[in-house]
Amino acid sequence: MFDIGASELLVLVIVAIVVIGPKDLPLALRTAGRWVAKMRRVSNHFRAGIETMIREAEMEEMERKWKEQNERIMRETAAQETAAAQGQTPAAAEDQNDPFPTPLAADAPHTDPVMTGPMPPEAKVEARVEEAPAARPGSQQP
Repeated sequence: MFDIGASELLVLVIVAIVVIGPKDLPLALRTAGRWVAKMRRVSNHFRAGIETMIREAEMEEMERKWKEQNERIMRETAAQETAAAQGQTPAAAEDQNDPFPTPLAADAPHTDPVMTGPMPPEAKVEARVEEAPAARPGSQQP
């Protein structure tokens, strides 16, 4: 913190011994230690106060954002409820407020429906009949 080197510390010790004297030096060092500890406590208390103020400011900002989002959600919900009361579907109410409407189904390209999944039972029966060749009455199958 103070960038005191070994040579500078040695000079301070020699000056302290000469000025204060070896008899009173332990008392002087004890007093200096108390002052340093007191300054550290004050600086830590000050730092904690600053950090608390910063956290409180951040919390106020977050609460303001949450309040704005809550108000927006409440407005949207109220618009949907009024649309439902007027007989419109919620999607129709949203379309009125939507600046980029989604394309209608009539605008989409036409594709033929493709059957997926298991075949219906009657189709399975017809398929089995077509697959099995008719056996002759006189011939045996191996």
